[in-house]
Amino acid sequence: MLSSRMALRRLQRIAVAPLSFTSGATTKVLRDMSTLPRVYVTRQIPPEGLKILQDSGQVQFELWDSDDVPVPRKELLQKVKGVDGLLCVLTEKIDAELLDAAGSNLKVISTMSVGFDHLSLEELKKRGIRVGYTPEVLTDAVAELTVALLLATSRRLIEATHEAKTGGWGTWRTLWLCGYELANSTVGILGLGRIGVAIAERLAPFKVNKFIYADVGPRPELAKAINAEYVTLDELAKQSDFLLVCCALTPETKEICNKNLFSKMKNTSIFINTSRGGVVNQEDLYEALSTGQIAGAGLDVTVPEPLPTSHPLFTLKNCVILPHIASASYSTRNAMSALAANNLLLGLRRQPMIKELKL
Repeated sequence: MLSSRMALRRLQRIAVAPLSFTSGATTKVLRDMSTLPRVYVTRQIPPEGLKILQDSGQVQFELWDSDDVPVPRKELLQKVKGVDGLLCVLTEKIDAELLDAAGSNLKVISTMSVGFDHLSLEELKKRGIRVGYTPEVLTDAVAELTVALLLATSRRLIEATHEAKTGGWGTWRTLWLCGYELANSTVGILGLGRIGVAIAERLAPFKVNKFIYADVGPRPELAKAINAEYVTLDELAKQSDFLLVCCALTPETKEICNKNLFSKMKNTSIFINTSRGGVVNQEDLYEALSTGQIAGAGLDVTVPEPLPTSHPLFTLKNCVILPHIASASYSTRNAMSALAANNLLLGLRRQPMIKELKL
């Protein structure tokens, strides 16, 4: 199995490779601007993706030229009218209303994300619209961030920084700001995929004693790479010193991390979620953290996003919340945008995408 870093480099090379036309006649037709497919890009995506669209000579595109503010829904519904393709990010809800507004010309949607819970898959399937997405290229970045969040949470780094800045750092104390070690621990993974394996590979050198995982069923090939044992969800909760959520958000996983799961966890356990906020019942998580049912939680994803600053979870010292930055490295975001752009171009040419979601 390729390491996630090798996979990233391989996909970057594929994604940035220029697409060539198969015939001079096709080139001549596509150079006629009136015949080029129309595309709307819902965000100012990283430069590699924009460069591919600009240099391709295959599309005329318009974009919402901001990285700070998502395109307003009203404007989005206007801009998609009559487009042949749409390149979006996870902040845009692609539902029946938007597809109706776009009309019958829309044949390809390319999302710059690995998650697809913002897409109404049944509507897309019904209308025969193809979907490209960007898995694998973000595996390394998400795995690294998950490890960083786990360590920051378990070793109470945010609390410690605050104490150092605000005068709480006094004389040395025997149990002050003590946390929990990875050495000799049991790490549980909810949803074992490429990212879960990549996280475990990075945690193994910390002398983790055992990896366990729960999923819809055993995944022996992936589990073999990290010597992980398949267990039930109940056993995952009971045994894990560190419980890492890596599953996709589906109707089956919505709020799967709830009071029932937290009640079975050890009061020394650390809960980490870098998948989707919707897999967690945040009210139940708050109760588990505030009552000491579990020791701490680290979240890179929440519901909603951004999480209001008045949310009770922000009042807890044992909850570390990040603003959904797991894939936020320069190389990964550029690779994602390049892959999304090439998925779109290939889809419009009715060719196999590099990464296509099978509906």
